[in-house]
Amino acid sequence: MQNLLKDKVIVITGGTKGVGRAAAIAAAAEGAKVVIAGRDAAAAEEIIGVIRTEGKGDAMFVRTDVSKAAECEHLMERAYAAYGKIDGLVNYAGILPVASILDTTEELYESIMDTNAKSAFFCAKYALRYMKPARSGSIINMGSLHAYGGEEDRAAYAVSKGAMRTLMLHIAKNYAKYHIRCNWITIGWIATPGELALRECKGGMEWINRIGSQVFPMGKIQTFEDNVAGILYLLSDYAEQVSGTELYITGGLMDASFQSEAE
Repeated sequence: MQNLLKDKVIVITGGTKGVGRAAAIAAAAEGAKVVIAGRDAAAAEEIIGVIRTEGKGDAMFVRTDVSKAAECEHLMERAYAAYGKIDGLVNYAGILPVASILDTTEELYESIMDTNAKSAFFCAKYALRYMKPARSGSIINMGSLHAYGGEEDRAAYAVSKGAMRTLMLHIAKNYAKYHIRCNWITIGWIATPGELALRECKGGMEWINRIGSQVFPMGKIQTFEDNVAGILYLLSDYAEQVSGTELYITGGLMDASFQSEAE
């Protein structure tokens, strides 16, 4: 791919880490102007340095607590003020605490829902403010196999991802008339920093790779970069007729039972 997103303005929440980081660098390499939202300024500066070294796109960082609607609004205002439009939004920001329904406190539930579902809702709302008059835009909600029921110890997380999936369908249905698309990417099991910390007592990356080779139909745990091509495609004009789609990038996994198998 070359210049797939030339001159498009793409906002990525959670853009300083994991899939968000990989997507930011890849989108800029395809000519996009990328607005990275998050709370880690040092990580963002490192990413911007990588992007500017490549010299194809541009990037800026907006420090954002996406769990707060006012900061989601500020994010989109900054993006529009800097670049004059918003062509794409990737809702990647999220947290994945381990807790069953019985173990979930009100405070934990609210934290998960605010960071995952509420952030996606209000970032989409304020992105639509600029996309609707332009009659153009692509929104991607980064999903999870847990959205389809989830494992016992991911209760509130599963609910938050289910809400994000419904949000995707709602936008796809009601904003197609404005040529605004919304899609969902179901990602599989990736060794995020949180996942590594959770599995450290079992052997960390070595354990994850061993279990991943057993439970993934394609034989290996996924990387952040495995999701990039799907993100770029859905943001691009090649996907102008694609909306309301659930794109599985899961290495062949079809449900979240790998969590139980991994234990």
